[in-house]
Amino acid sequence: MSMQIVNPGLLTTIQDKGRFGFQQQGVIVSGAMDTFALRAANVLVGNEENAAALEVTLMGTVIRFEADSLISVCGGNLSPTIEGEPVPLWRPLLIKEGSTLEFGPCRSGVRAYLAVAGGIDVPPVMHSRSTYLRAEIGGHEGRALKAGDRLDFGLPSETAAGYLKARQAALRTKRWLAAEWFMGNEALPAYAKDPVIRVIRGREYDAFTEESQTAFVTRTFRITPQSDRMGYRLQGETLAFKESLETLSEAVSFGTIQVPPEGNPIVLMADRQTIGGYPRIAQVITADLPVLAQAKPGDSIRFAEVSLQEAEELYIRKELEFERLTRVIKLYLKAR
Repeated sequence: MSMQIVNPGLLTTIQDKGRFGFQQQGVIVSGAMDTFALRAANVLVGNEENAAALEVTLMGTVIRFEADSLISVCGGNLSPTIEGEPVPLWRPLLIKEGSTLEFGPCRSGVRAYLAVAGGIDVPPVMHSRSTYLRAEIGGHEGRALKAGDRLDFGLPSETAAGYLKARQAALRTKRWLAAEWFMGNEALPAYAKDPVIRVIRGREYDAFTEESQTAFVTRTFRITPQSDRMGYRLQGETLAFKESLETLSEAVSFGTIQVPPEGNPIVLMADRQTIGGYPRIAQVITADLPVLAQAKPGDSIRFAEVSLQEAEELYIRKELEFERLTRVIKLYLKAR
């Protein structure tokens, strides 16, 4: 089974959870910006949560399916349609051979994740199928997708294959079908326009003036157009140091907030470098990374400080909720 890219839109790449274990050699992690949406999309079609899927950015992507397929679309609402008919997010969808899925205007968020039963079958590079654009590795030929690209699927799980087979007859008269059940809003991250992003203090937090520390959690910052998968550049209150500061380059992670000498913060994202030398005022908590990943240039964000213990508790709670959600989805898929 396969699908063909008719129009790649602004930016469409193949991503999984990332390329771990090689940062000491300078190879970045990359992977999906919104890992919750990626994991959810995969689980909804019976895949392992790390299966390769498409990350669709903003609008314009058009895909034709060359076989009856079980798919799901999660993350930002980019007005997905099949043959012109709006389709819902966060639930399994059956799409008929020859039908076209199109992403239109961006209604909320900025990135949608398209998963197919069996996952997208491209060769893994260093144990990951994620596309790292700057190094031109992973994904499909190490690049963003182009019109005419054809992507094969892996073998669907037994559960997914049974679910598709049980409903395939209904596709004879329809272009697509949606499951009656879906992931409700209470199961999703707190996606919102102009979100409040929770952080813990960074290693160099005390190097900033008291005025800057206060401004960081009370003022609004705007995501600038210079932002991308590597980092979100913010504009707002200029943050100042107590005195001139020189630091050694040290390890950074998804959500590290660095402050260059000019005082405008940069939040490091999925395609971040492996080390950084700018002072780190804060770290976005793991639970809020999906929310941040769905903010786009022009949006405003605010920061709120939490303790390390609170951050850990929120992470554990979210993972336990996702584990329970995965079990329930598997039961629904098996019920057919």
